[in-house]
Amino acid sequence: MKDAAGAIRDWTREGGRYLGFCMCGYLAGSDPGFGLLPGTTEQYITTPSASIHDGRETIVAVSWESRRRHMYFQDGPVFVLDDGANASVLATYDNGTPAALVAPYGSGQVAVVVPHPEADTTWYSDAGLNNPDGVRFDLGHDLIEETIRGL
Repeated sequence: MKDAAGAIRDWTREGGRYLGFCMCGYLAGSDPGFGLLPGTTEQYITTPSASIHDGRETIVAVSWESRRRHMYFQDGPVFVLDDGANASVLATYDNGTPAALVAPYGSGQVAVVVPHPEADTTWYSDAGLNNPDGVRFDLGHDLIEETIRGL
């Protein structure tokens, strides 16, 4: 992706939208990514008070716009925002760190999410997991709507 980084930054800066799920959320950060976020990314499982401590497929609890929800997760990042960053945090992990956010980048918009709102029943069944909320796609729709709407 290193060869595409400049084109991705230019496109987003000029009014494009970058939508990053999990690994592409990592890539939105500055190291080793595209530098699209007002901050960077780190590995969630290594953050203080993380509720998950290994890279296995699992379910993580998040607070999505004040609603407690459970989502498919596998060794995703946490978003570390700069002080005073212009970003709208949509979801946080139990330890209060951002799990989904939307932020401007030039004339464009960057939306990133760690847990997988797009995970369908096969993701859970293949991993032997049961989502206590059931499989619902409303959080993914919310993320996309926030990305399109802008801040």
